[in-house]
Amino acid sequence: MIATFFLPGRVCATKAIREIARKTTAKYTMICLKPEIEWVYLGQERMIQVLEMTGADMAYSDHFAKINDVVTEAPVIDYQAGALRDDFDFGAVMLWRTDKLRELVAEMNTEYEYAGLYDLRLRAERLEHIPEYLYYEVETDTRKSGEKLFDYVDPRNRAVQIEMEACVTAHLKRIGAYLQPGEYKTLPEAGEFPVTASVIIPCKNRARTIADAIHSALNQKVREGYSFNVIVVDDNSTDGTAEIIQEGINGDASLNGANGELIYIAQDKTWHAIGGNWNVAIHDPRCGKYAIQLDSDDTYFDENTVQKFIDKFESAGSEPEQDSHAAPRFGMVIGTYQLTNMAGEILPPGVIDHREWTDDNGRNNALRINGLGAPRGFYVPLLRTINYPTTKYGEDYAVGLRISRDYPIGRIYDVLYNCRRWEDNSDANCDIVAMNRNNWYKDRLRTWELKARMNND
Repeated sequence: MIATFFLPGRVCATKAIREIARKTTAKYTMICLKPEIEWVYLGQERMIQVLEMTGADMAYSDHFAKINDVVTEAPVIDYQAGALRDDFDFGAVMLWRTDKLRELVAEMNTEYEYAGLYDLRLRAERLEHIPEYLYYEVETDTRKSGEKLFDYVDPRNRAVQIEMEACVTAHLKRIGAYLQPGEYKTLPEAGEFPVTASVIIPCKNRARTIADAIHSALNQKVREGYSFNVIVVDDNSTDGTAEIIQEGINGDASLNGANGELIYIAQDKTWHAIGGNWNVAIHDPRCGKYAIQLDSDDTYFDENTVQKFIDKFESAGSEPEQDSHAAPRFGMVIGTYQLTNMAGEILPPGVIDHREWTDDNGRNNALRINGLGAPRGFYVPLLRTINYPTTKYGEDYAVGLRISRDYPIGRIYDVLYNCRRWEDNSDANCDIVAMNRNNWYKDRLRTWELKARMNND
């Protein structure tokens, strides 16, 4: 009843998928992505049962992971329309209805070297998650979640990423969600702002790092005719963070910079998270025309980051305007960062520049990847019409997707930012429950965005 085939991981050629469809003669076809699978009693029978009950194209399930003979639970998440990232975790076992597998393979009209399995599952109509632990798999990638986070932008994987982008772009065209290059709405008018730009630093319990962030922001330099301030939003810290910020306002020489004004906003006791802290900052009347990100545990690369953002927003072709009230070209600008430890030493993969973004196809490919890059700058009159979701994860991705639908995004490929990795980073070493929650939420964001694009809303 089941024909079983082994594929060494998610990255495989179209010809391998065609070969499986050609060779299988059973009613169900099992594709295993890892060689060592041990089944719980009647586990395979349960997968068949669910396929027969639901009529799904493919079924996958929760499982157990074995790492050095230690067994742990490894649940996966439900598939949804926005689960477009090519690294979606189905586990090591995918059970297909053979008739549907052959039908989908017959439709595959591009010969990919790497994106064969990705192409197959994007074409499927229903992928059924079974929330039951049906097998054991041996886990070979034992890196922490924070170390796996940047695999998709590792230059060594560039050829794979190019194919994955081509594959998802073809999928978006098939379902009517593809955005044509160069078709944008007009940005809202700026009006008057007290300064050209504001550096926004949301924080909560960052006593160890907030002084570095503030110092980095206040020491920015802008040309004559431009101005900036630094807005720090503290979300009820209990570790002394608020007192450090107050010291900066009171003139502590170790915190104070030479140029910008430091503004402190203390949040009330209601729920805010990172997104809510950003909303308070951008709607504050002291906020500038451009809002530029600085996380509370990071620093700018040098004193020119703010000016480079302004120049990119107001560039006319390749040359910046010299008028601080010039109309911007972009709704959002995204820079380049480098990974460092707290001592400033470069960590692999080093510079993260997101060169997979192109003016023609970046906003389509944005639905495939899990992040758009950093640091991020926003045109505030536009951002005030969109706002951040009030959440502590994925809030920046949500805003970036929304802006990319209707407005151009500019890129700066100079290193502007030091992303400092340490044990308190929110994604340094998430357990599987947290990773699933984060991935499910970003898939949900993509699902909503996909629907909006299909509806031309």
